[in-house]
Amino acid sequence: MKRKLFISLVLPVLALAVVWARPQINHANVEAPAKTASLQSTSQPVMAPSRKDRCGTKQIDESVAVEYEASLKKFNAGRNPGQIRKSGSITIGVYFHVINKGKGIANGDVPTKWLHDQIDVLNAAYAGADPTAAPTSANTPFRFSMIGVDRTTNPAWFNSGIDSAEEREMKTALHVGGANTLNFYVNNSGGVYLGWATFPFWYASDPSQDGVVVLYSSLPGGDCCQPSVYNQGDTGTHEVGHWLGLFHTFQGGCAARYNDFVADTPAERSPAFGCPTGRDTCPGAGVDPIENFMDYTEDFCMYQFTSGQSARMEALSAQYRGL
Repeated sequence: MKRKLFISLVLPVLALAVVWARPQINHANVEAPAKTASLQSTSQPVMAPSRKDRCGTKQIDESVAVEYEASLKKFNAGRNPGQIRKSGSITIGVYFHVINKGKGIANGDVPTKWLHDQIDVLNAAYAGADPTAAPTSANTPFRFSMIGVDRTTNPAWFNSGIDSAEEREMKTALHVGGANTLNFYVNNSGGVYLGWATFPFWYASDPSQDGVVVLYSSLPGGDCCQPSVYNQGDTGTHEVGHWLGLFHTFQGGCAARYNDFVADTPAERSPAFGCPTGRDTCPGAGVDPIENFMDYTEDFCMYQFTSGQSARMEALSAQYRGL
């Protein structure tokens, strides 16, 4: 009898304890999506700890890279000098897709001014007119113009990782235009990277996935990523470089055959971080190109593309993007 009485008194207390221990959800703060979009996640990305100081763009296998290079050489052999586009002669339309998990900058809902400022950074970088540019900074054929912005509230897409189901769903729903339109996705870059991009030679096989993905806080005005400084917009500059066909300056390390296929970027054994002036990791002429937009140095340290990189982007954009 005492046992039954004890149980009858204890069970309600335990039930209340379980209820109190549960996290409380304030449904009043859940914001409806700005676009019609599924909030269901099929495979949430794993948020590994990261300094967010690197790009997630996939490195091309050596044999495949050599094949692409042979194709580019053949393409260039069929062109005459009059077909080479001059500085500032190509304007690329940029469509921004701002993916957030709620209202406010902290949730990725960045102000439109940041997007305009990002365009300004791209135009300066590709004109060889970065605030710290040098005489060696190439004035490329490319300029950029914002042609549209959409905003979507979707926590799964906001945190979508590279090659995830969420990334594919996001891009399939939002992608606009063809190979010559730059789809610029602004989100949390999987919580791991500064961003990533697709190469021009991938477009034909998977057009809806084309574009660049950039961490929202790396845009000009953001706060990425203390103690490092990646908030002046050059993550966007870097990823657009990939979109136009450039590899990392350190691709292939010190290898003579497999590298970034650009003659005027000295070989580099590994990515550079911070701003290590005078770093020289490979034998041969030239110190590491830490000032190059295709390295991993902080935004204040990088200020140029080279003439060789400009020529490579010009040719690949003509070959694969119809620019």
